Amino acid sequence: MVDQPASPTRSRWPSFGVQVLVALVIGLALGFVARAIGPGADGEANALAVTLDLVGSTFVQLLKVLVGPLVFTAIVASLANLRELENAARLVWQTLLWFALTALIAVVIGIVLGLVLEPGAHAGIAREAATAPRSVGTWLDFLKGLIPGNALGLYASTKIAEGGAATTSLGFNVLQVLVLAIAVGVATLKVGAAADPFLAVVRSALAVLRKLLWWVIRLTPLGTIGLLGTAVAEYGWDTLGQLGRFAFAVYLGLGLVLFVVYPLLLLSQGLSPRRFFAGAWPAIQLAFVSRSSIGTLPVTEAVTEEKLGVPRAYAAFAVPLGATTKMDGCAAIYPAVSALFIAQFYGLPLHAADYALIVFVSVIGSAATAGLTGAVVMLTLTLSTLGLPLEGAGLLLAIDPILDMGRTAVNVAGQALVPMIVAKRQGLLDSEAPAADLVATPAE
Repeated sequence: MVDQPASPTRSRWPSFGVQVLVALVIGLALGFVARAIGPGADGEANALAVTLDLVGSTFVQLLKVLVGPLVFTAIVASLANLRELENAARLVWQTLLWFALTALIAVVIGIVLGLVLEPGAHAGIAREAATAPRSVGTWLDFLKGLIPGNALGLYASTKIAEGGAATTSLGFNVLQVLVLAIAVGVATLKVGAAADPFLAVVRSALAVLRKLLWWVIRLTPLGTIGLLGTAVAEYGWDTLGQLGRFAFAVYLGLGLVLFVVYPLLLLSQGLSPRRFFAGAWPAIQLAFVSRSSIGTLPVTEAVTEEKLGVPRAYAAFAVPLGATTKMDGCAAIYPAVSALFIAQFYGLPLHAADYALIVFVSVIGSAATAGLTGAVVMLTLTLSTLGLPLEGAGLLLAIDPILDMGRTAVNVAGQALVPMIVAKRQGLLDSEAPAADLVATPAE
């Protein structure tokens, strides 16, 4: 993120963190009001619900439109900058190692909670509600998805409404963008001086994108109101009753990872958990309401650099990589608890080899969730690997948006945590970085 100069006068506005906290309360209240009003006489959503959805979706779209070019330029520039660091290769391998280590801890916690709480054996839901999801994750699809379909990683998707009307929209596969950016970045290192003009253009584009990013970040409180309000208005909390033990197990696991495991890992490296949460909290908050690691990526990278003291040359590589492959919530805790829930619900025994497969899929296959809101792909990938009924995933979709809030918050926290730990171990961390809040004054 662009460095912000000190403001000559103290801002009269509350701090960024306070603004987001207030927005959370307002969004929650407006969401309950919109749900209480209910649909109109024609069955359509009321005006308040429509407004909340418009505000929230617009904010996420503004973030997402920057993600593709931001990931590409940041990765290419950061790989070029890594050549200036003597321990570049060590940074990369330590990042991957810590990604795997934290995922391993998270999936073990998920398995233990599933065995102790037995959510599938106490589900108050009829088996007839089980339906196979429309999209199913497979290892072949994941491997094929690594190969860019075009230079921009773009793809088109068509949705057909109940009336038969078809809507086509463009999106991008962020994992393909990441693969392409890494390839281009490595190529610039091999080319040497001849690539300098190209790198100058990339760095200039990155600076412009960071300025645009800053403008969008300032809209976070408005986006928070819309996103949280929409979630409450659309889903409410009624469906939690039937799957209460399952939801409790998932959120208990998320809480243990976020507030116990992560602080212990920080303390083991001589880092302050309080400083970490003070710096990373804006990104964690946004992840909770947006339910998108990719949509939160610009903010995650900003707080990791500006507030946690991770050098930009390294953070610009590690954070986008984490946003596509580091999913302790969606790819570790959730599929582990869900797999045990489905096995218990159908009365199917799991053996030691099955638990080992759950660990393997969580540690190795987490990139299968790249760029997606939700973890259906990762869940179905786990179920198909274990040979469990895919229809069981349909039981859990009713409360998936509510669970996805907590999952994504843990994902993003881990994506900021690992770069901070690795930077500290390599002597690169700026311990003087102000972690209290995002700077409130943009650069002119």
